[in-house]
Amino acid sequence: MEKDLISQTTELAETALHDREAAFHDAWANDTKLSDILVRECFEAPTAMENQFILQRMGDLRGKKLLDIGAGLGESSVYFALQGADVTTVDISPQMVETALKLGEQFGIKLQGLVSGGEALNLPEAAYDIIYIANTIHHVQDRALLFLQMHRALKPGGRFFSYDPLAYNPVINVYRRMASEVRTPDESPLTTADLRLAKKYFRNVGHREFWVSSLLLFVKYYLRDRVDPNADRYWKRILRETPQTLRWWMPLQSLDKFLARIPLMRWLAWNMVMWGEKALE
Repeated sequence: MEKDLISQTTELAETALHDREAAFHDAWANDTKLSDILVRECFEAPTAMENQFILQRMGDLRGKKLLDIGAGLGESSVYFALQGADVTTVDISPQMVETALKLGEQFGIKLQGLVSGGEALNLPEAAYDIIYIANTIHHVQDRALLFLQMHRALKPGGRFFSYDPLAYNPVINVYRRMASEVRTPDESPLTTADLRLAKKYFRNVGHREFWVSSLLLFVKYYLRDRVDPNADRYWKRILRETPQTLRWWMPLQSLDKFLARIPLMRWLAWNMVMWGEKALE
């Protein structure tokens, strides 16, 4: 009886969390014009280091079946489809999925859409060559179940690529507290425990960290540009920067290539890219 009560309580808490996440992201999608969604910039802007690194590791996407979990407005799904991938876009928010499909139509490509949380993917087993999951793991409470679902969806030898914020940088933690209106209350940035967990489900798991000294860009937005953290999402604003506006910042980006390889310093980065593969059967 006690176990049943605990199980019911846990299930209700997870349902409430999913409802909050869906409602928040529905509102975001409804407030966003298709013309404002940055598809190429998400991968090609000077500040899109994580995605550029991931693209290099992915290789040729032509003919690959790709699952984009937590795809949001659809920037990544559309970009991968433009590279020749057969993309299924997944998000917990119905409005986000609808927006992603409309964005695909605007770019002349067709996506498959699924409204679902990552912990309960209603998809065929061993169907995908690649899973991409960006800025999503830190929204999930049961990460073991998420990794299990990802493992189930991948073909033997298939690979996953993710990136999410880390929990340790004091500057970003101050920003998170300030930007409370453009973030969901249930977010939980990644720790080293999440890296260890991924290794239980996938082989050849690797990681690379980004944004240490280059985080001064966020400080500039707040102190010099006077951008209210709740009026503009800084992590989206960075994609509108150009090589011309970032001349002062480029040396910091170069410095981070060294800092992000120092064992202790790397955990002060903003984001961590992870990757791994499903074992051959």
